[in-house]
Amino acid sequence: MSTGQNRLGFVVAGLLLGILVASIDNTIVSTAMATIVSDLGGLDKYVWVTSAYLVTEMAGMPIFGKLSDMYGRKRFFVLGISLFLLGSVLCGTAESITQLTIYRAIQGIGGGAMMPIAFAIVFDIFPAEKRGKMGGLFGAVFGTSSLFGPLAGAYLTEYINWRWIFYINVPIGLVALAFIVIYYKESLTHSKQRIDWWGAATLVGSIVCLMFALELGGAEFAWDSVQIIGLFAGFAVLLGIFLFVETKASEPIISFQMFKQRLFASSTGAGLFYGAAFITAALYIPMFVQGVFGGTAVSAGLTLLPMTLGSVFAAQLGGFLANKMPYRNVMIISAVIFIAGIFLLSTITPDTTRFMLSLYMFLTGFGIGFSFSVLGMSSIHGFDMRQRGSATSTMSFVRSLGMTVGITIFGIIQRNHFTSGMTEAFAGGEGPGQMTENARELLSPEKRAEIPPAVMDKIVAALSDSVSATFLWSLVPAVLALVCVLFMGRAGMKDIIGKQAGSSPVKEGAHTH
Repeated sequence: MSTGQNRLGFVVAGLLLGILVASIDNTIVSTAMATIVSDLGGLDKYVWVTSAYLVTEMAGMPIFGKLSDMYGRKRFFVLGISLFLLGSVLCGTAESITQLTIYRAIQGIGGGAMMPIAFAIVFDIFPAEKRGKMGGLFGAVFGTSSLFGPLAGAYLTEYINWRWIFYINVPIGLVALAFIVIYYKESLTHSKQRIDWWGAATLVGSIVCLMFALELGGAEFAWDSVQIIGLFAGFAVLLGIFLFVETKASEPIISFQMFKQRLFASSTGAGLFYGAAFITAALYIPMFVQGVFGGTAVSAGLTLLPMTLGSVFAAQLGGFLANKMPYRNVMIISAVIFIAGIFLLSTITPDTTRFMLSLYMFLTGFGIGFSFSVLGMSSIHGFDMRQRGSATSTMSFVRSLGMTVGITIFGIIQRNHFTSGMTEAFAGGEGPGQMTENARELLSPEKRAEIPPAVMDKIVAALSDSVSATFLWSLVPAVLALVCVLFMGRAGMKDIIGKQAGSSPVKEGAHTH
């Protein structure tokens, strides 16, 4: 193997490790929060720990993507890893929920830089015929880390210490940082461009308002309270200002010109709906297994393994197929399988066998897996190096937004169905009084042992019905994803390969402005 190939291998390894730690941190904290709160206190600030990471990550994605287009990928990827590692170390040393929230925000800023820039670097350094394979590899890592986050968080919390869900990032991140710093050689010709500060400020402000409205609504404050209405109003106003500013800016954070390209617009729309539907399986399958079948958080997390395997296999297959056929054809296969998997999950009951549940999950994971690789490739298709960072960061931003909104909407649906089921089951007053608040806490092994079997059966039935009803509703975004896919047109990686066949090959690390 040549020195250049060796160097490229280390760059890819660094990018993959960066994606691994950044994407897994979206979900790894969820299963550890009960332990963290019992250790640090601050139950009233519970929601802020997760929100802080998501807010800064989502707000940072389009900003860092644009900056990487203007001034180069390497410096902002290195900055992202550095901030992420600093935040991870600080999170592990937190002595209060407030400190942990601030440190998670620092982590999120780093994650917002790493995720989109990694995908853009791959398109910069690889010729078209290799991008399908690399897209599949990156999609597989992203899908695996997203699904294994809850399992990793549960295992580290139960068997070591919750602080290690943050410390574990440090050795992995340092290796990624070393590989990128040493081996990624970026050829740059800088050009001075005006930074869109107004766009950045209004985008961050609107995302902060939206995220906190979704996180606090129905929990800390009623949906019709002044606080929540005010946050939604703030989101609408700031979003309106952002949209206006972006039409006037010479170098906008998010260029609306990109959305005039049908493939980009439809790919981004599909990413939004895939994210909203996918998150239901990642959240509610463990709840179903833990609450209906019984078991620990670790065993419940392990049940995501079939879905993980399906998504990893499909991500690789999707990257391969994208070199052979139009993106739309690959994604139609993906969407149809995904819809079938979600529909089958909507039929689960307490009588569903573990084998059948695993089969449904594999099918769902297989359907979603294509999107991890193919949508990332299709969203960049047709853009040059000056726009790839913006394109891939916008896709990542929209998918994360879909997941975040999905968590909120489907959380409300599941909670309402569960509450309704419990109210109906215990209408005679023979059951426990306050059992509808937190199904996950209620159905822990310790709690289950204290509940009489007759009462337990009713609770299990109510929980099972609420989860299956939630999956039924998640068919809506899954079908909308298919609709977006149908508008993707006939473009494919073959177009780029054909053009490059008669021209000079793409040079590794080439990046001109």
